[in-house]
Amino acid sequence: MKTAIITDSNSGITQKEGKELGIFVLPMPFLIDGEPYLEDINLTQEEFYEHLKNPDTNVSTSQPSIGDVIDLWNEVLRNYDEIVHIPMSSGLSQTCATAEALAKDFGGKVHVVNNQRISITQKESVFDALKLLERGKSGTEIKEYLEATKFDSSIYIAVDTMKYLKKGGRVTPAAAAIGSILKIKPVLQIQGEKLDKFALARSLPKAKEIMKNAIGSDLKTRFKALVDSGDMTISVAHTANYEEAEIFVRELKEAFPAVPFRYSDPLSLSIACHIGPGSLAVGCVRILK
Repeated sequence: MKTAIITDSNSGITQKEGKELGIFVLPMPFLIDGEPYLEDINLTQEEFYEHLKNPDTNVSTSQPSIGDVIDLWNEVLRNYDEIVHIPMSSGLSQTCATAEALAKDFGGKVHVVNNQRISITQKESVFDALKLLERGKSGTEIKEYLEATKFDSSIYIAVDTMKYLKKGGRVTPAAAAIGSILKIKPVLQIQGEKLDKFALARSLPKAKEIMKNAIGSDLKTRFKALVDSGDMTISVAHTANYEEAEIFVRELKEAFPAVPFRYSDPLSLSIACHIGPGSLAVGCVRILK
């Protein structure tokens, strides 16, 4: 069986990187003042944040059209026997549920993985899939492994401003106004399905301390066995916050010298749309050796 790996741009894997890896990356669509754009096709990270900074511009996320998904699958299946499709978390978008429904019409040739990850953790799922493919595993076996290990990851995100959480309806205007006055930086978490509130901080250093303590707790408790076996890693993500991300990388390497560091990547634009620029995140995720 010749198996293809497909993911979406929420993994943080660019179109160029996808070609280098030999995988297919479905670009996530955005609406900017009603006009459709595709991430990494006709919308770069830099252009996205320029639009997002404009208070009069309406930026929203969307899921790939049914036609685009079907067309991609049909095109790929001309040269492959089956597909392992790894979309963003089903808890953050209907993208996964739509793909699962569409796959029913492909006679078992498309295996949609619902492993409830995004960004740096979703990216690791893709690399795990490639390793399993190299070991001769079938699409069904790859899907089973990725879903069996889906909760072996966590992400914590420090948000620079409540402005975009307010726009997305995640906090009330009153709470956002108070947060702005007090310079509160919410710390959010992604544990499997959802993006939830974790803590509040009054400064970036305090927010980083909260995240380091949280990830440290996960490494000592939930993931202790994986840390002991050398199967757990740490990565950093951010929204247009490259300088702080590099500083955070150094701090994390110093704090957790026994845990291998993997990436420092921009967060997917689907999350960035709701939290805005200036955010900083840390994630830990199991890797397949």
